[in-house]
Amino acid sequence: MSFNDDARLDSNRVKDSRGRRGTKIAAGGGGILVVLLAAMFGINPDMLAQFGIGGEPSTEQTATGAPEIAECKTGADANARQDCRILATTQSLDSFWLSYLPKYNVKVAKPGVEIFSGRVDTACGPATSAVGPFYCPGDRVAYFDTAFFADLQNNYGSDGGPLAEEYVVAHEYGHHIQNTIGTLAASQQGGTGANSGSVRVELQADCFAGMWAGYAAQTKDANGNTFMKPLTEADLRSALSAAAAVGDDRIQKAATGRVNPEGWTHGSAAQREVWFLQGYKTGDINQCDTLSSKNLNKPGA
Repeated sequence: MSFNDDARLDSNRVKDSRGRRGTKIAAGGGGILVVLLAAMFGINPDMLAQFGIGGEPSTEQTATGAPEIAECKTGADANARQDCRILATTQSLDSFWLSYLPKYNVKVAKPGVEIFSGRVDTACGPATSAVGPFYCPGDRVAYFDTAFFADLQNNYGSDGGPLAEEYVVAHEYGHHIQNTIGTLAASQQGGTGANSGSVRVELQADCFAGMWAGYAAQTKDANGNTFMKPLTEADLRSALSAAAAVGDDRIQKAATGRVNPEGWTHGSAAQREVWFLQGYKTGDINQCDTLSSKNLNKPGA
């Protein structure tokens, strides 16, 4: 989904910590992953070792010289740069959710958003790019390393379209909505498995991302300009490719050659697609009730 060139961006909305020089630590070694797994995007914790994530911490210098978020001023910039696209998507999400939830007498504050490179310190503990994008409920901040988007395409099979990236941002923002309405805590219930609380929470975040996608072309900046152009079929396929790419079954199959639903924490590729579409088609938060769904393969069942 492309942005309108004249949409105005507020670079103060997103924190950019990529220019810091410091020490980068490898994921693993202590409690780093434990505190993040419930909020982490799209990666089955049982599969992390298969991708070389874990072990003792190591150090190396963080890269510097990244473009600054302050350079992101318009929708045209968002169409040209990934960091600007994170910023623009965040502002579109603000426009949607801060007008939608008050209809249900729910007060919602904007989540923090931070773009980092290599390593970041959070209220949930230190984290590296290895864990992928994630939302930390402790500080109510969503964290993104733009390097993940290349991994999403090259290693997980997403088509690399803009809505694939925007879906990732919308999914993490969805965790903030869950934190606001009280459903995020269900991720700690039921351990792992196809019907676990963790899977249900992740699929609900996918549904919330779909809700935003359905309304995105109506969201407006502070000057009344619409942020985004109407969604196309190609955009929708792009978002679905991203949702499916990080399904537990696909990650397990790629890592071990077999699928074990007992180890699922985020849902299958098909489930992630179907719940995104549920949000997109209905635009109704009440239709995203994955927590009480009797059949996660069929929304509404």
